Amino acid sequence: MKTRNNNRAAAPKMYETENDISLQRRTELNTLLNQRLASAVDLQLQMKQAHWNVKGPSFIALHELFDKVDEAVEEYVDMIAERVVQLGGIAEGTVRVAAARTRLAEYPLEIADGMAHVEAVARALSTFGQEARSTINEATELDDADTTDLFTEVSRGIDKWLWFVEAHSQATK
Repeated sequence: MKTRNNNRAAAPKMYETENDISLQRRTELNTLLNQRLASAVDLQLQMKQAHWNVKGPSFIALHELFDKVDEAVEEYVDMIAERVVQLGGIAEGTVRVAAARTRLAEYPLEIADGMAHVEAVARALSTFGQEARSTINEATELDDADTTDLFTEVSRGIDKWLWFVEAHSQATK
C-alpha cells in the first residue's frame, strides 16, 4: 500500500475566482490558513478529549466548560475552512491532515484529574492563541484585512476561553 505525504511541496490547487486578491497572495494565504485549520481541528478534538475524560471534585463544571470551549473552537474551524474556500482554495481539514500538520503538542491521554486537564487545555489554548496572533501579522503582511479580522476574532475568543480555564487554577488562598 502506498502512503501519501499530506505536507505538499507544490503549490496547492486553487480555483478561479473573481476575488481581487492576486493568485500568488491567495495561494500563500491558502497555505497559511490550512496550517491553522490543522491546529484548530486538533484543538477542537483535544477539547473533546478533556470533556470526555475529566474526573474529580470539579467534574461537572469542567466537563461543561470544556464542552463550551469545543463548541466555540468548532465555529473557528468552520470560519477558517470557509475562508480558505472563499479565496479559491481547498480546505484540508481531515483528521489525518490535521494530525500531520498540527503545531499543538500531543494531548496527554492518561490524565483524568481535573487540574491536570486544566493545565493541558490551557497549554493547548495558549499555543493556538499564539498561532492566531501570528496569523494576524502574516495576513496583514499579505494585505488581507479579512483574514486579519477573522483571526483577531479567533484570538479574542481563544483568550477568553483561556481565561475561563486558567481561572480554575488561579484561586488565591
